[in-house]
Amino acid sequence: QVQFVESGGGLVQVGGSLRLSCVAPGSGFGLKAIAWYRQAPGELRELVAGISSSGIAHYADSVQGRFIVSRDSAKTTMYLQMNDLTTEDTGVYYCSNEFGVRTWGQGTQVTVSS
Repeated sequence: QVQFVESGGGLVQVGGSLRLSCVAPGSGFGLKAIAWYRQAPGELRELVAGISSSGIAHYADSVQGRFIVSRDSAKTTMYLQMNDLTTEDTGVYYCSNEFGVRTWGQGTQVTVSS
């Protein structure tokens, strides 16, 4: 199974920005579509943004226009640039396959304070 490792989270004020990174040590992402998910306290995990192997991205309505997902040409790292953050963006962010079997790392905590 692919292991995903997320990083880049932290504490930021409303309106601030963060850039998250995701790697799959040892295996890379290959040609799979991968995605960012988040789980807020007491809520179900939800898809935030996905990106195909060819770089086509899509976003949840709640982050459209504020977040940008990308993956490097070697397909070893995926990023999530998060701008104009709100308190609603607080949660643990995970990366995984967008389709098929998903495995979960520890995630990275994003906390947006007012």
